[in-house]
Amino acid sequence: MIPKTLTQKARGMTLLFRSLLFALLFMLPASQALAQLMLYPTRVVFEGNQRSAQLELINNGSESATYRISLVNRRMSETGAFSDITAPLPGEQFADSLLQYSPRQVTLEPGAGQAVRIMVRKPADLAAGEYRSHLLFAQQPDTSGRRSIESGSAAEGEIGIQLTALVGASVPVIVRHGATDANVALTQLELKRASNGAPLLALQMQRSGTQSVYGDLTVSFTPRSGTEQVIGRANGVAVYTPNPLRNARIALQPPSGLTLTNGTLHITYREQAEDGGRLLAESELSL
Repeated sequence: MIPKTLTQKARGMTLLFRSLLFALLFMLPASQALAQLMLYPTRVVFEGNQRSAQLELINNGSESATYRISLVNRRMSETGAFSDITAPLPGEQFADSLLQYSPRQVTLEPGAGQAVRIMVRKPADLAAGEYRSHLLFAQQPDTSGRRSIESGSAAEGEIGIQLTALVGASVPVIVRHGATDANVALTQLELKRASNGAPLLALQMQRSGTQSVYGDLTVSFTPRSGTEQVIGRANGVAVYTPNPLRNARIALQPPSGLTLTNGTLHITYREQAEDGGRLLAESELSL
């Protein structure tokens, strides 16, 4: 017969192991979970007399999922990270009071899609400028019992725990009213090395004006005695109002045998093709 104290110790070790396993699962990149929800477009911009838009979401996972939809206000840091806010700082203008949307919650089977309709209502005395909020799609707990604690298997005398990470994704919704404009410059270019030794380009994006900027960064290298080659990209990079700058880093992937010396790095910032592809800014760094 196994002593009771040893049995309790073994069960304690089992619970500890499971706790560590759950902790490791929660450390998985959020992008793996967000891949289950596809959103298009990834940003919505109202300009001129446009009063409505439509956003499509698709459950790309293997199980049904429920998402609650809400409007939230977020602030972008100089590194591009977002944080939720309740009170605006000087220059921050939110769009939540201007927007209506439907539905407020959706349940999607695997592979199924749903259209979310967004409408804007501008008051007559609305001041000119850009207003921004984010449409948040927050996954809700499964209440069907398939993932409940009771459904987990556990040996007699042990506690079975089954945890599921709930994730969400958000889409910026921008309302521009009246005359707005923006300028952007790419400054403080510096070639650096990541912790693994890989090359990267650090830079600062300086924005001015009354609207945000959004586009793709492309880095190319031209040796003094060679042809230009694209060695880095960062797509969908924004600097939102009222931020005057954003610090960015672009991983560079030069082809084998190409050394980033004795040449010129050229970086461009362009609107995405569906927005017209206009060149917003460019800069160079001599090496």
